[in-house]
Amino acid sequence: MYLRSESFANGQPIPSRFAFARIGQPVELAENLNPHLAWGEAPAGTRSFVITCIDPDAPSRRDDANQPGKTLPADLPRTEFVHWLLANVPPDCTQLAAGSCSAGVVPRGKRNPPGPPGSVQGRNGYGDWFAGDPDMAGDYLGYDGPCPPWNDSRVHHYHFELHALDVARLALEPGFTLEDLRRAMAGHVLASAAWVGTYTLNPALAGTGG
Repeated sequence: MYLRSESFANGQPIPSRFAFARIGQPVELAENLNPHLAWGEAPAGTRSFVITCIDPDAPSRRDDANQPGKTLPADLPRTEFVHWLLANVPPDCTQLAAGSCSAGVVPRGKRNPPGPPGSVQGRNGYGDWFAGDPDMAGDYLGYDGPCPPWNDSRVHHYHFELHALDVARLALEPGFTLEDLRRAMAGHVLASAAWVGTYTLNPALAGTGG
């Protein structure tokens, strides 16, 4: 089974139109389009797909993130940040067009993001990230693209993963978490594939692949 994208090459920088923010003064909101994804050669018995996008390079401590005069060192311990959880994708769906599931930043989060018929979308990490911001706080469902701290010394990697499942539906409600998804998928994954992009908002690192 394979996963590919026409939006960026595997292992290469993600264009800013597929990000939540781009470099500005210090950053500005971007188009926040979901990238194009296509897949095929799923194993026999595949009855649905799951798509996720996770950044494993998110800082484990956020107190110095985006703070003038501060720098997040590259060796700071890291944790996962969820950018997209999409489950119950029908087996005859083998492609998502760029911008078909997300177009633009929605303050306080998308409540009913578009997706393939019958699919269900989970909560991404921006709800926690913006919890103390009265203008942005809310439940963020569906895809929201990269927005790593602009003072981070590490280029972030965004792992888009496709999982072929042997069940037609997972018992998940809109707004499910990554933990919910992992529990529901356990024992049902027939095959997986990945496509990775990089992104940074640190001007000193811009243009590097990490």
